[in-house]
Amino acid sequence: MHLSDLDATAQAELVRNGDASPRELVDAAIARIEKHDPELRAVIIPLFEEARQTADAAPHGPFRGVPILIKDICAQVGGVLYTAGLEPLRRANYRSPADSHLVTQLRKAGFVIVGKTNTSELGIVPSCEPPAWPPTRNPYDSTRTPGGSSGGSACAVAAGMVPIAHANDGGGSIRIPASLCGLFGLKPSRGRVSFAPFLGQVNGGLVNEHVVARSVRDSAAVLDLLAGMVPGDPYPAPAQLRPYLSEITAPPTKLRIGFATQHLTPEGTMRDSHADCIAAVQHTAKLLESLGHHVEHADIPATREPDYVHNFLCIWAVGVTKNLDWAATVLGRAIEMHEVEPLTWGLGQLGRLIGGAAYVNAWDWLNGAARRIATFFERYDLWLTPTVTEPPVPLGTFRSPPDDLLLGILRAAEFAPFTAVFNSTGQPACSLPLYRNAAGLPIGVQLAAAYGREDLLFRISAQLEAAQPFVHAATRH
Repeated sequence: MHLSDLDATAQAELVRNGDASPRELVDAAIARIEKHDPELRAVIIPLFEEARQTADAAPHGPFRGVPILIKDICAQVGGVLYTAGLEPLRRANYRSPADSHLVTQLRKAGFVIVGKTNTSELGIVPSCEPPAWPPTRNPYDSTRTPGGSSGGSACAVAAGMVPIAHANDGGGSIRIPASLCGLFGLKPSRGRVSFAPFLGQVNGGLVNEHVVARSVRDSAAVLDLLAGMVPGDPYPAPAQLRPYLSEITAPPTKLRIGFATQHLTPEGTMRDSHADCIAAVQHTAKLLESLGHHVEHADIPATREPDYVHNFLCIWAVGVTKNLDWAATVLGRAIEMHEVEPLTWGLGQLGRLIGGAAYVNAWDWLNGAARRIATFFERYDLWLTPTVTEPPVPLGTFRSPPDDLLLGILRAAEFAPFTAVFNSTGQPACSLPLYRNAAGLPIGVQLAAAYGREDLLFRISAQLEAAQPFVHAATRH
């Protein structure tokens, strides 16, 4: 097998067994990036020379010498360009002052950072087409988006440039690109991974840090490295009872699983997901039943309440305003309308109109919805849905024209209604690559569990992966 076919665990085993050196793994990843990224545009900030130097002295951690990419938003790499998709930060050559806690933990484990990946501007839409960088393309079809906002990371992993990459998720930004690129992507519970030292929480707790991966075991092993509260964090996730990596060898007992495929549109009407997405759920439901689980149709009415979209949008808009203000502080001047996308400007202006009471009321409403949603998980262990409501969409789908500034975010809400709800509740959820449509495009399915139950998601995901091994058809050598 080629190195590009191996997950991070397998590459680490090569180093431990003396079958490859850290430098060989890193050089091979750099060669793949140099060969394939001119077409795909996943890696926006190469760190090749630094990676070669690091590889020669990589720590003897569990992933010694394994190449990894860091998404260019939230987590920061000390001394390296940080843009969050903003052209003004790129032009100003803004550099991160230090490593984030997440990056420090990855380095301690032996990972070698070979570059940074593309994201949408401020991580707003589920694509990677910021004005600051060329658009990232889906390795299954270069006319389509790889999803976002962690689309650069997902594209690179799906294409086999690296075996694993950092990602984060504020409305589906791990799970959406995992679905569109045929990967495993788990969004942890709120508070599971620290944002130290630069942030306590992001967008009031909507955003979570982790990775996109080629295997369930890689995702579990990395969450073991990253999980845990750092002094000063605003809150912890529920206690982790044992290593997540141990969960993948412990198949779950018979589970009660509900599934649904209809979703609420931003206009307040119910709509079926695309036929391919329904087929993916039906396929997974049958696979789960064959493994001995009880699966039945079951909606969560609280996810279909008309007030959901505008309360979530209220929180998101204030977050965009805050991020633009932070960038203005870094630059020492205000960011002007022509320097950002119309959607970013529109959300930033909307956020300035939302008062403190309205912001708190939006969170009160979402927290009330979270309590109503939680009752479902007293009756069912898991909820199965499409990850997104359509197959991978063309590049440009989520752009807003100057005369309709919020069109892009409303289109995103139609595309990913099943993911964003679990950012507001704080529950863990994952996307699994178990289906492809007639065109060969990956169609992910989402499983969500009760707050703090990543262990259950890893167990069931590993069982599904064993029953139907993940196929990475976009891997390039």
